[in-house]
Amino acid sequence: MDWAEASEPQLLTPGARIMSANKGWWVPPEGEDSVSQKFLRKTRESPLVPAGLGGCLAVAAYRIYRLKARGSTKMSIHLIHTRVAAQACAVGAVMLGAVYTMYRDYVKRTAQNPGEK
Repeated sequence: MDWAEASEPQLLTPGARIMSANKGWWVPPEGEDSVSQKFLRKTRESPLVPAGLGGCLAVAAYRIYRLKARGSTKMSIHLIHTRVAAQACAVGAVMLGAVYTMYRDYVKRTAQNPGEK
């Protein structure tokens, strides 16, 4: 055993194991999803969350790119505008998700009970 291997603490959840061939890669317990499978499942359940996150990242990247061309605007004002634009993307995605969910539930409910009002 190498000194570096002995000094690194390895915190594992009950039932998890570390594969010796993978040099410390964490393997989920049997019956649990991996991180990528869990991310894809969550994306399918609520597709607007990654869209909101992508919007936030796109706004932040654009505003950082435009940082040099801000002119005489103070840095703090530029950063506040960047934060507000990124939050607007996230709030917009949440609102679209809520509207979509309400619409889907209403359409599903009316399709299941066509005679009731």
